[in-house]
Formats: sequence, structure tokens, C-alpha cells
Amino acid sequence: MSGAVSHRASAPDSRMVHIAVADGFVLTEMAGVVDVLRLANRVSGRDIFCWQYVSHDGGLVTSSSDAVVRTDPFPAAPDADYLFVLGNADAELPALALGGVLGRYSARQSRVILLAEAATRYIADRGEGEANYTTHWENRAVLLERLGLFETGAALVADDGVVMTCAGMGATVDVTLSIAALHLSSAAMMTVADILLHERIRHFNTLQPFAGRVALATGDSDLDVCVSLMQANIEEPLPIAKIAAQAKVSKRSLERKFHRTMHTTPNGYYRELRLSQANNLLLNTNMTIQEIGLATGFTSGFARVYRSVFGMTPNAARQKRAGQPTRSAKDGAN
Repeated sequence: MSGAVSHRASAPDSRMVHIAVADGFVLTEMAGVVDVLRLANRVSGRDIFCWQYVSHDGGLVTSSSDAVVRTDPFPAAPDADYLFVLGNADAELPALALGGVLGRYSARQSRVILLAEAATRYIADRGEGEANYTTHWENRAVLLERLGLFETGAALVADDGVVMTCAGMGATVDVTLSIAALHLSSAAMMTVADILLHERIRHFNTLQPFAGRVALATGDSDLDVCVSLMQANIEEPLPIAKIAAQAKVSKRSLERKFHRTMHTTPNGYYRELRLSQANNLLLNTNMTIQEIGLATGFTSGFARVYRSVFGMTPNAARQKRAGQPTRSAKDGAN
């Protein structure tokens, strides 16, 4: 994705959108912004939006999938109507510390939208307070375990009156469509959404789907209730007997349903669900192994359980993901 730094429109009433990136930015999120703007221009027959890629130092910035974009440095006096800051894989990356930059944009009445890890960094820097925040569900675990921020929302988008925080990924399309709708007719916006095969713009308060949630119902309403309860109680797992009681089925009946439909036991499925989330946090966040264990309900023995399923310690898995030589399991279980 190299090429021109900006797409500048000739129409004097065009809305300028700055798209801020840091190394490792998520290409899905860039497309979620740029393609909506591009299609809005195409459908309306005029350049309603123009955009410019920006970063701390300017120059070439590489995405997590190795695509490259050419950027300008953040301007001292921004002329943008909107600033999107894309996420990456590390909320603690120095390039996402944008306090002063965001202040310059806000002072000039730019609308600021922070996606995923950019939102997480903003939340962590400001603290919880009374503000309305959200971020991607992976990052909520980081905020909870590391900073004790319990009230970070689970919605797709939140607006605290200063900035909009967004879960990023697929929700980027929703938030960009909502912003574009402020400048296009309803019919034009419907056409843009149709071209994207995005059948509806999800409301900002729509809750995110969480890790491990099955895409389709099991076909058994009792089983669906039990799976939902497991998904909602990852950090503090419920006893299977309590899950069965809340679903109003006997424990024995629940075991039969899991065996018939899931080919496993309720405990086995629950453990796999928690380990799946733990593995995702291990490979895609910088949470400590102890924090990950606590976030997924393993108050003790996490490394042992992880190794029994994945064949290596959590440390070895993380080192392998980073391309580092792995240690033998006997070297430690942290």
C-alpha cells in the first residue's frame, strides 16, 4: 500500500481526514476507514472526503501484514476535520502515546476516533474516572488485570465527549459509516453500505462478540444458554452444577447434551474455551503470564494446564511467536 501520501480533493468543502498509523498497524482497520471514504466519494459523484496518512516521524510505516504506507509527520496546526488513530498489536508502543498530538487536534475542533490499542493507550493514560470508554475485548483483559479498570465498556464504540474510542477491526466500518452519514444523504449511505455488503450500520452500543463465542447456535436452547454462561464467566468460572441450575437442566442432562453435540464434557469445553482465550492473549498482548492466567480463571497451575494442551510452556509459546529460541519445559513453567 505504498504510493501517494494523501488523497487530496479539489472541492473546497471537502472534509479532511487524517489517518494516523504506527508500525504494526492493522490493515483491516485502514481499509475500514479508507474504503468507506472512497466509496462515499464514488457514490456521491464528488470528493466529499480527502485523506492523509500521518505518523510521529513521517516516512514509511509497515503494517502487521507487511503492507507499507507513506506518511507525513503530524502537523503542528492540524487542518483535519477527523483524526483516526489505528491500532496495532501493542498498546504500550511509544508511538501510540499521543497526548500532545490529540490535544492539538482537539484544540482545532477535530473529531478524534481511536481504534483498538490506540483506544487502550488513551484509557490507560487517563485512568477510568467517569468517562465512557471502550476498546477491543482482547485489550479489556489487559486493562482489567494490569490497571484494575473495571468499567471499560464492551460496546463497539463509545464517545466520552472528547474522543470516540472504538473496538477497531470490523467495527471500524461501522464507525466510519456513521461519520460519513453526517455528510451524505441516507440513500447514498445505504448504497455505500450495500457495496460493502454491510447490511446494517451497527449501533454504537452493540456489544462486541467475545472470544470463543460460536458463530452459530447449537440447535439446543439449553445448551446455548450454558455456552453463553461459560462465555460470560471466563475470569471467574462457574461450577458446572451452577451452570446447569441456571439453565434449568440437570447436570446429567447437560453432560449428555455436551457429549452428543460438542463431543466433549461440559468441563472439557469450558476449559478449552478459557485456554483458547488465554492462548490468544499470550500471543497477541504483552500481558504477563500470571495476568493471563488470572484473566482466564486459572488462579494456579496455568502453565501446567497450558503445556498439557499445547505441548509447550506459555513462555516457550511466546518466544516461538517472537521468533526466539525456545527453552526446554524443564527450564521453567512461567
